[in-house]
Amino acid sequence: MEKKELHYIHSSAEYVDNFIKMCIDYSPKLITALIVLIVGLYAVRLINRLVRRIMIRRELDPTLSVFLADSLLWAMRFLLFITFISKLGIETSSFVAILGAIGLAVGLSLQGSLSNFAGGVLIILFKPFRVGDSIEAQGVAGTVSEIQIFVTKLVTGNNQTIFVPNGILSNGVITNFSLGKNRKANLLFNISYETNIKTAKEIVMKVLEDNPKVLKTPAPNVIVNLLTDSAIQLSIQPWAKNADFGQMCSDVLEGCKEAFDQAGIVIQPFVKEASKK
Repeated sequence: MEKKELHYIHSSAEYVDNFIKMCIDYSPKLITALIVLIVGLYAVRLINRLVRRIMIRRELDPTLSVFLADSLLWAMRFLLFITFISKLGIETSSFVAILGAIGLAVGLSLQGSLSNFAGGVLIILFKPFRVGDSIEAQGVAGTVSEIQIFVTKLVTGNNQTIFVPNGILSNGVITNFSLGKNRKANLLFNISYETNIKTAKEIVMKVLEDNPKVLKTPAPNVIVNLLTDSAIQLSIQPWAKNADFGQMCSDVLEGCKEAFDQAGIVIQPFVKEASKK
């Protein structure tokens, strides 16, 4: 029993000595790696703040600034992590290969999300619309409240929030109503064939001239759009500023209806022709 105990004590002491020796030999690499990590984190934070300030001074688009700053931040963190593990003595080539394989597997399983990510990058870079623009796309219309990297947030006129995936948004047709300062309406009225067209046009033009939200330049216009089986279709085409467009359309429609009633002009209903059997 004494020999076994002595052998156990000797082995334990040998293990402790080897461990202490290994710690002493490895401590320079560990200290160097920790110094690189601490200094690197401070440098990454400092560079990121500096980049954000530069982009604010250059008055870059807020969405683009956030995207570029965040992308740069994560890229620097990844490089710092690779540098840190290399200072620890870990072989980085095999580690990078493993990360690449993991990235490929994740990419294949998240193809839809990557499509939305790519769409978000395209929207941010090429700017078909900005935050605050009124747009119509993918069958929905609203004001852009936020452009995220995967989805775009729209707020509709009745205060509903709609999230549109950036993948289909960047590949579809987008109508941006805010690119121009002014917007033209196309308001349709069906009037009876007994109506004098010239008189009807004069009545409409008087309504447009009296409306302060209708722009004088470009000048509004009234034309005969179509002659249907039951009515004369007038197209009323006034211009207004984007901010006044909705209210202007409502005021013009109301004013024309009242003016037609006073003049005894009959407004025909929109009748769909019955399909032939």
